[in-house]
Amino acid sequence: MKIYTRTGDEGETGLFFGGRVPKNDPRCEAYGAVDHVVSAMGVARAFCQDENVKNVILDIQNQLFTVGAELATLPENYETMKNSYKVIIPEMVTQLENKLDELDAEVNLPPSFILPGASPGSAILDLARTTLREAERRILDLQELGQLVNKEILPYINRLSDLLFMLARYEDRNLPDELITGQKINE
Repeated sequence: MKIYTRTGDEGETGLFFGGRVPKNDPRCEAYGAVDHVVSAMGVARAFCQDENVKNVILDIQNQLFTVGAELATLPENYETMKNSYKVIIPEMVTQLENKLDELDAEVNLPPSFILPGASPGSAILDLARTTLREAERRILDLQELGQLVNKEILPYINRLSDLLFMLARYEDRNLPDELITGQKINE
């Protein structure tokens, strides 16, 4: 099987479980933005030093494939997809919250703004977080069009952005506040 199909040469793409839409369709924008996050998290996983952080990132990357599959499925094909694959459920949001609470107990946040860049891993996690916020806006566009079937996706994405913030802080938990806030030591 070849990697290229030529079926998208006219600017359309096939969706999961059927249907074709223009490549700039809001649905494609939404799942494409999620794919961007998955890739950014892959870079973060490659640069992070903490094994716990790497494992959490890997789990999230797999869960984001679930989000992408849901977003790449037309509403009329959603039940078929749901019967064949996982979907985002409230328990997944709870799992993110539990992980947030666990990390929060181990991280002392500095009393001022955090400037991304204290370490390569945390900087890329912060980039993944801001990229996820953009994906969230694309998912909201889909919801406003009445095309978002699973309403659990938005709380999941919202909580995930908080988790990415905390993972970055956890990655840098042993660094001095000056590095984390970007303030010079004798200011």
